[in-house]
Amino acid sequence: MPQGHPNLLLLSNSTAPGRTYLEHAREAILETLDGLRSIVFVPFALADHDAYTKTVRGALEPLGITVRGAHEGTPRDLVAGAEAVFVGGGNTFRLVKAIHELGLIDVVRARVAEGMPYVGSSAGTNAATPSLRTTNDMPIVQPPSFQTFGLVPFQINPHYLDPDPASMHQGETREERLTQFLEENDVPVLAMREGTWLRASDGAMRLDGVAAGARVFCRGSEPVEVPSGADVTWLVERVGSFDIHR
Repeated sequence: MPQGHPNLLLLSNSTAPGRTYLEHAREAILETLDGLRSIVFVPFALADHDAYTKTVRGALEPLGITVRGAHEGTPRDLVAGAEAVFVGGGNTFRLVKAIHELGLIDVVRARVAEGMPYVGSSAGTNAATPSLRTTNDMPIVQPPSFQTFGLVPFQINPHYLDPDPASMHQGETREERLTQFLEENDVPVLAMREGTWLRASDGAMRLDGVAAGARVFCRGSEPVEVPSGADVTWLVERVGSFDIHR
């Protein structure tokens, strides 16, 4: 985790039923940017970078925020000089492959350590954790490493779905998959339901958004419910370990 107090907004999702792109999180975005008026958007989780950036411009420019796509120049240089960065959702494996190949891991870490705001949504939220291991996505490409930005020391599972006893689906529930992750790793997982986000600033972390809240999964204990508005700073105090020997 970067030194100092990172300024992060990590969204479970970018769209909500009946609302336009990012509409549900506008106030949180403005709070995170704190008067900054430009942002570099990292569109690499989707294939059409121009169209994706156009969507983000349509959401943020009416708020007075100028958007430049990281692909519209040299990505590393644009991020290095950015006032703020927004890493969008899509496929986490495709995103992580790109951020490794483009040399964005160390530059994002360095800029966040300096206080640059980082906004992530879905795959962009996965990328803020130490590893992509708790993504929901299919591995459509092979990144050189599962390592991600590591802006927080714990894992996040966006788009968390509670087990549905009435479902006819015979595959693992999200709860079962996260339990399997904890059989191999001792790293807490914040499982955020739709409409929620994690806000980090001034050394504190708070879960916000809709009332549905989140669940925290830790090795050797039952999942814990976390309501919206709860302080979750305690998550950074857990020193996790990957690939443990049982």
